[in-house]
Amino acid sequence: MQKQRFCLDTTAITDSEIRKSLGVNTISESAEKILNLIAESRVQLDISCHIPYPSVYNELVGFLKREGCPEEVLIKVDTWLVKKTPNRYEIKLPAEILYEYIRDLRERINKGMRISENAMYETASEAYMLSQDEEKDKKALIDDVLSKTVNSFRNKYRTALRTGTLDSAPDLDVLLLAKELDAAVVASDEGIEKWAQRLGLRFVKAKDFPFILKEYLNIYEKKI
Repeated sequence: MQKQRFCLDTTAITDSEIRKSLGVNTISESAEKILNLIAESRVQLDISCHIPYPSVYNELVGFLKREGCPEEVLIKVDTWLVKKTPNRYEIKLPAEILYEYIRDLRERINKGMRISENAMYETASEAYMLSQDEEKDKKALIDDVLSKTVNSFRNKYRTALRTGTLDSAPDLDVLLLAKELDAAVVASDEGIEKWAQRLGLRFVKAKDFPFILKEYLNIYEKKI
């Protein structure tokens, strides 16, 4: 049987859906459960779980520290996750992938520009209509209009530019390292999933990952 390798995104440990599926309430509890499964799988089945270093590793450790995870959980991260920097100079990717990414990015930028233009028109129109009421404080009205428009704009703009695409160096590192190691990608990020499929990489949803490891271990225990 071919050795199983997994390349983990930060969300493979921190995603809220994992806590629900494992029936725990805190990130500390879910992180410890997942890391214990990773440890058992490494010792008993030689399954290795890799994490891009330093990008995703620093992101994960920083997140766990901010959430107040105990030191023993952080030690398990260092012990059982294999830290490796992707060999960015040697990994070969099809030119078509770069072409698709640039085209996707261009479409998102154009969509973001249209969202910006609509937000300006909506703000000006609503502010003008409200300013016709002479009994109301004009500055307070304008501030209220701007506040609502900015909040709406941020949500729409973030969705248009970031959802379903690669928007950070750690995201790219996960795919590059998985490609280098012929490993399955583990994440809950839509962008990582989409581009993992484009690259022909195996993909595992973060919420399913603990149960996949449990299944491997159950089969092993039945055999011995």
